[in-house]
Amino acid sequence: MSDVILRMRGISKTFPGVRALDDVNLEVLRGEIHAICGENGAGKSTLMKVLSGVYPHGDYTGEIEFEGQECRFGGIRDSEHRGIVIIHQELALASNLSIAENIFLGNEQSKRGLIDWNRTNADAAELMGRVGLDENPVTQVLDLGVGKQQLVEIAKALSKRARLLILDEPTAALNDEDSAHLLNLLRGLRDEGITCVIISHKLNEVLEIADRVTILRDGKTITTLDADGLTEDKIISGMVGRDLDHRFPPREPVIGEEVLRVENWTVHSPTQHGRLLVANASFRLKRGEIVGLAGLMGAGRTELAMSIFGRAYGTGISGRIFKDGREIKLRSVGEAIKHGIAYATEDRKRYGLNLIEDIKRNVSSAALRKLARRGWVDDNEEYQVAESYRQSMNIKAPSVASITGKLSGGNQQKVVLSKWIFADPDVLILDEPTRGIDVGAKYEIYTIINKLAEDGKAVLLISSELPELLGLCDRIYTLSAGRITGEVPRAEATQEGLMTLMTAGQEARP
Repeated sequence: MSDVILRMRGISKTFPGVRALDDVNLEVLRGEIHAICGENGAGKSTLMKVLSGVYPHGDYTGEIEFEGQECRFGGIRDSEHRGIVIIHQELALASNLSIAENIFLGNEQSKRGLIDWNRTNADAAELMGRVGLDENPVTQVLDLGVGKQQLVEIAKALSKRARLLILDEPTAALNDEDSAHLLNLLRGLRDEGITCVIISHKLNEVLEIADRVTILRDGKTITTLDADGLTEDKIISGMVGRDLDHRFPPREPVIGEEVLRVENWTVHSPTQHGRLLVANASFRLKRGEIVGLAGLMGAGRTELAMSIFGRAYGTGISGRIFKDGREIKLRSVGEAIKHGIAYATEDRKRYGLNLIEDIKRNVSSAALRKLARRGWVDDNEEYQVAESYRQSMNIKAPSVASITGKLSGGNQQKVVLSKWIFADPDVLILDEPTRGIDVGAKYEIYTIINKLAEDGKAVLLISSELPELLGLCDRIYTLSAGRITGEVPRAEATQEGLMTLMTAGQEARP
């Protein structure tokens, strides 16, 4: 591991109004796992897109040297031909095709001009064995979970004889079990001599797997550190330019009267007849209170939240909802919003934002009635509202005319929150509000959540990160197999205790 397989020198990349990379340098050693860390917008993904040819030579300045030779990639095929393969955070699989078809898509195994299906499936099975994917090669990708889809992407990369494998947030959408399997797989690839570059916000995973770590901040290289003796605090300090003595902002809760009560809420699956997703769940929220909802993947957290939010998901829904002591009916999303209930989805790209629209339109989208004048939206007022949120929420964009899809994940999340805060709800359900967001942006989101509670809003916080729930919430409900299994005050909550409640009764899943 003494020789350098990759050198990137003086890499700079500019978008209109934004200098994304500013004289970045990176050295990766042969056969290592090299992590790249930084806040959202630091330039991590942009740097890897430069390396892989997504941004071709001429779109940036600087030099790339791979295995001792200067590279000027005109596109992804050029970099793949040299053995550099990137797996993006948004998986690029054709869901209606089989695993084998996806592995060799664009690189079909043919004989006399026709696809050799026997060879395709046999070679796919061999690659699947290497990554630990125990499925039939003809299985459609749409029938796989996200963790297994990630393995298909890696098998696809191996089919291209990758010598340098780049993974952008590979565990962001995975549960703990799938994440552990993926990290073990990367160790195995390292042992085979394949060099890996991994971008991740999960610093505990970085410390567990990386041999060295390069930190970027504001488009510049800050430092490269050996993993030996490295701590999360050192990485965070490099990422944000300061020490975060407290991961969570201070808050003195002032809790008022009950604002929302849900009784005996039951939800059935819309796709699997007779399957219960949520069974007789009951909980309550008070003004000024942050209440957590903890549960393992598949426990029914998102299904519970979406079904309450105007029956946005599920079928055969029953139960009662009370707002300020009066029973209400929420038969649509519009009715939920009208009654002062908002839901910020865990999948902001698909359901929370219009990525091809600008910030201004996204911020106003949930409460256009507040801007309507004789049936028309007041454009000037819409601009002023969006601009006020851009400044108060510290959304890093040149203007509210910036396209939302071009913002970093943390800034997109701030736009989602701005949209719902502008709608002025009494109850705000936040589903994984910090997923895929760096520690610096997380602190800003936490501050926003605290401010919502201080303003008398009731916040229901769904999170897979137990430290996040313990650091923010006044009470925490646990959900297991669709059932509420516990309610724990903040003073009594521990990770071990919550995990015990989160796994209670799973053998009797409905």
